[in-house]
Amino acid sequence: MTGELGALTIAAASVGFFHSVFGPDHYLPFVMMSWARKWSTARTMVITLLCGLGHIGSSVVLGLVGVSLGLAVKKLEVVESARGNLAAWLFIAFGLVYMIWGLHRAYLRRLHRHTHLHLDDTPHTHTHNHFGDHVHVHDAPETVSIAPWVLFTVFVFGPCETLIPFVMYPAARQGWFELVVVTSTFGIVTLVTMSALVLLARAGVNFLPLTKIQHFSHAIAGATILLCGLAIVFLGL
Repeated sequence: MTGELGALTIAAASVGFFHSVFGPDHYLPFVMMSWARKWSTARTMVITLLCGLGHIGSSVVLGLVGVSLGLAVKKLEVVESARGNLAAWLFIAFGLVYMIWGLHRAYLRRLHRHTHLHLDDTPHTHTHNHFGDHVHVHDAPETVSIAPWVLFTVFVFGPCETLIPFVMYPAARQGWFELVVVTSTFGIVTLVTMSALVLLARAGVNFLPLTKIQHFSHAIAGATILLCGLAIVFLGL
């Protein structure tokens, strides 16, 4: 490995690490969705890695197109900026809708009374919610969750803003081999960092005494995703 390649590889690893650590959207959505939807560790990791691959892969493809066609980095930065804004607003929309749905679900979980008449006209009153053991015909059937696919779509639109100008283009000046090595380093470090942060934060959330607010878990998850989107738009995170 030449000195130039070594320096570029270290820079790519550093950029991938700090890009993930200082971007709460890289781990908080997965942590909160895992807690709210009671995903297993394996399911959480698979969803995190798939979203991470979509996140990195879309920018890699755009960067390779730019390098192959000799496009100026400024042109690609305009495209990445537009993609970033779109992804941020998708985060906001998804978080808002999910939060409202979570609040509605929490409302349905509240205990309420029903009065029925037996065959002998004797009134009977009981207390229940619509998610417990007392099942009514008006309960909605279980459906396959689309939340992971929504997250994946948002992450595909979300660019790695630092990848093309600070990693791919400097490496491309050295050659295609250097470009592959440096880009792969960035991708691997980003995925490992995302996974580690999700596992650590998930363990911390599971350790907290959150039983009393568990019925608000979906609303809290939606609010967290909404705040991540707002942070991207207004704080540039």
